[in-house]
Amino acid sequence: MIRVVLADDQLLVRAGFRALLDAQPDIEVAGEAADGEQTLAAVRELRPDVVLMDIRMPVLDGLAATRRITGDPALADVRVVMLTTFELDEYVFEAIRSGASGFLVKDTEPAELLRAVRAVVAGDALLSPGVTRRLIAEFAARSREPAGGAAGDRLASLTEREREVMALVGLGLSNEEIARRLVVSPLTAKTHVSRTMVKLGARDRAQLVVHAYESGLVRPGWLG
Repeated sequence: MIRVVLADDQLLVRAGFRALLDAQPDIEVAGEAADGEQTLAAVRELRPDVVLMDIRMPVLDGLAATRRITGDPALADVRVVMLTTFELDEYVFEAIRSGASGFLVKDTEPAELLRAVRAVVAGDALLSPGVTRRLIAEFAARSREPAGGAAGDRLASLTEREREVMALVGLGLSNEEIARRLVVSPLTAKTHVSRTMVKLGARDRAQLVVHAYESGLVRPGWLG
């Protein structure tokens, strides 16, 4: 059973999501919260699999709450999906960098919401190819010079193939696209991605994109 916490300051939004999620045989809403502090308390108490987190909430906003969750080793198994009103919300970029596994617009189709919840529990980043590429372009535009120190050390732990795969993830390619590029099976590509995530301590694919840029493996301007 996939356990979800709903974090949104609008009661009607939470009620709509709850009705949809609770109707699924493999999903249950474990709790609700109306602000960031309530969300943190609920997550620490209930240890859900997924938090559907509104970005704009009172007391503590969703971005700050996400940083607290993803920065707590005790909550390493909790995945955060940000909820936004607009797909290109100005905070989406920072949310991904803060450790969110992806984002959804609030008027998304019900089937897409259900797919999203199941996808992040399976370890996939909730980013469509088009959205991934827009986020990468934004990240590239803001990218600093490659970081040294710990970032370089982490990169040194990767094999040549894992570096190659990480670079392709950083360019927004899916497992299937990576498999075609490297002439391997999709399962092999997925295995390489998974091993790279483990070595770098990345929560999901979205964080691999961040690592790829911050380590200098992918540089701004490489995105065609």
